[in-house]
Amino acid sequence: MPAWHSAPMLAYRHAFHAGNHADVLKHATLVAVLRHLNAKDKAWRLVDTHAGAGAYALHAEQAQKHAEYKQGIARLWQAPDLPPLLDDYVAQVRAFNAHEELVLYPGSPRFARALMRPQDQLRLFELHPTDHALLVENFAGDRQVMVQRGDGFAGLKSQLPPPSRRGVLLMDPSYEIKTDYAEVVTAAREALTRFAEGIVMVWYPQIDLRESAQLPQRLKAVADTQAKKGWLHTRLTVAEPNDRGFGMLGSGLFIINPPHTLKPALGQALPVLVKLLGQFAGAGHRLEVSAGL
Repeated sequence: MPAWHSAPMLAYRHAFHAGNHADVLKHATLVAVLRHLNAKDKAWRLVDTHAGAGAYALHAEQAQKHAEYKQGIARLWQAPDLPPLLDDYVAQVRAFNAHEELVLYPGSPRFARALMRPQDQLRLFELHPTDHALLVENFAGDRQVMVQRGDGFAGLKSQLPPPSRRGVLLMDPSYEIKTDYAEVVTAAREALTRFAEGIVMVWYPQIDLRESAQLPQRLKAVADTQAKKGWLHTRLTVAEPNDRGFGMLGSGLFIINPPHTLKPALGQALPVLVKLLGQFAGAGHRLEVSAGL
């Protein structure tokens, strides 16, 4: 696991972590959010500020280095009787693999593209030159998808609000530099100023760092003053700190203007995720919403 302290800005590559427990929580929730938007014909736009490479080979050297997917998606791959939110997520991963074997894992852009309709749009930002090149290759010739090498936080002004006034902003930086936490809060505030009804999804790592612990409270303050439909906060804790007190214990999602269908769906899914992904007796989850939800 990365230490999230002082790594260079472009050091992070998601290929090392693809399909881990954090991806399971993030992508299962993303699928549920987009399913909700698809219940109406009106178009939506998804803006992904840190899109990564788009897709990952789980048998490649990078994914195999720590094999984090074995503690993530692999534990759901053959699990029976999954609740609807997780069953839909696993079905999307299966559709990305040609055979029964789990060899490929889709990133957020691929999950979104699979659920897009002809009227919907995908706007992807990625700074890392290698991952950007892979992302371009993944979506070459796709007119519904814009791929840009650049700072996704800075790119929001050109993408929000979407013409349809329906959409999702997904922010999941690596947080390898502490300023990412403040930038997420600033970007959420600016996004809601432009697009008060937009769904804002923020993923964050659960680590022993003040900025991580404070992020949900800072986002609550933004949502309570600017959001039209409140907020939802969920967290999945799967691991204990290592001997040095470092490591990612789990991860969280803070969702502003969440679909009304999301709380009950996560309420069913989270206990199952704790059972399947928990690595110690103290594994657990949190699910809280603002008043009125």
